[in-house]
Amino acid sequence: MNKFIQDFKEFAVRGNVVDLAIGIIIGAAFNKIVSTLVEKVIMPPFGLLFGDTDFSEYKWILRPRELGLNGDVIQEQVAIGYGSLVQVSFDFFIIALTIFVVIRFINSMKRKAEDENEKSVPTPKDIQLLAEIRDLLKKQAPVE
Repeated sequence: MNKFIQDFKEFAVRGNVVDLAIGIIIGAAFNKIVSTLVEKVIMPPFGLLFGDTDFSEYKWILRPRELGLNGDVIQEQVAIGYGSLVQVSFDFFIIALTIFVVIRFINSMKRKAEDENEKSVPTPKDIQLLAEIRDLLKKQAPVE
């Protein structure tokens, strides 16, 4: 049992696990921001354009709800809720676009950092050390 706890501690305090947990928490918060943006800012003009303010309620009714004489529901409505699909698609598009922009920015910074000729970004020590080792090996290699 002690070995299990020790292994779990090693796993939990690794940088990747902590980074992943932070990413999930930030992602959940970002998801709420995007959902609110789409629901409260982007979709109302679309709904107004089509005649109603709540676009998520748009649906194709395949079978209408049937009510009895006393007002009780005899048979539920069957409908395809395309308004919710459009709203969630906007959520996905905004999140995907944001992730693409962030990853693109990170990759460009990474390329600059790995380019030893780029002087505006300091080269990481491990890349610099590898470049020095490469240069030393080139000097020691016999010329053919």
